[in-house]
Amino acid sequence: MIILHANLQVNPARNDDFIREVKALIAASRVENGNIAYNLYLDIEKECTYTMVEIWENLDAVASHNKTDHLKTFASRAREFLAAPLIIKSYKGEPLETPTL
Repeated sequence: MIILHANLQVNPARNDDFIREVKALIAASRVENGNIAYNLYLDIEKECTYTMVEIWENLDAVASHNKTDHLKTFASRAREFLAAPLIIKSYKGEPLETPTL
């Protein structure tokens, strides 16, 4: 399993435009083969700061995602919305069994 965290600092003046564009990216990405989760989270301590958390079955699924039109379109427009460079961190993970509460 591959986990990606993309940290996005959005220009407050462009936040509404960013939300509109990112909703389309999320919807299209969630139906891709190999996608387990694709969620955007708002940082409640930093204005207009988000973390996109993506979970993929494997590196092939990530590579396929990186070639999609919807990601390329979003990436080409991202500079219009961002107030700081995009930071992406990737992790290799395994599910853990957790006790039930």
